[in-house]
Amino acid sequence: MEKFYKAIEDKIRKSGYSMEVSGKKIYDEISDEAEGKEEGSYLFLKNQNDDITFEYRVDILKDNINLATLNIHTEDKEYFIDFDAE
Repeated sequence: MEKFYKAIEDKIRKSGYSMEVSGKKIYDEISDEAEGKEEGSYLFLKNQNDDITFEYRVDILKDNINLATLNIHTEDKEYFIDFDAE
């Protein structure tokens, strides 16, 4: 799982977002939000602090979840990360 968490962190850094992020925390947050939901695509908003909001698009499948995209909204910039793109 550590490689998975690192891949999340690396994609976010590649977007230009320079604040500290935790792939494990992100995975845990979307897993908690996805629990008990029916299959489909969902948007989850998570306030990181007063100035930063993470907007996750998550696909819930029969046997797993897929973090498809992440929009990070800050006071002065927006960062878009497409986890499905190579």
